Amino acid sequence: MATGVDQAAGMSLVVFSLVLFTYYSVWVIVLPFVDSDHFLHKYFLPREYSVILPGIAAVILLICIGAFTVVVMWKNRKPKKVD
Repeated sequence: MATGVDQAAGMSLVVFSLVLFTYYSVWVIVLPFVDSDHFLHKYFLPREYSVILPGIAAVILLICIGAFTVVVMWKNRKPKKVD
């Protein structure tokens, strides 16, 4: 059973993910249809970052997955037998 701290941490991750998803969706889907002089544009980065930032996040994610795999494989390797 999860403790209160675990539930709070999980809920904060869910809320953070929802906020990030909503922000990115508005930035990529809605903002191109809004006039460029509208006040809403000052709350978002330039449009080219909508491709660059997820790309950087994907590369960092792949590096972390690869590092985790290397560490697990390194710890589970069997020593060579000497005959």
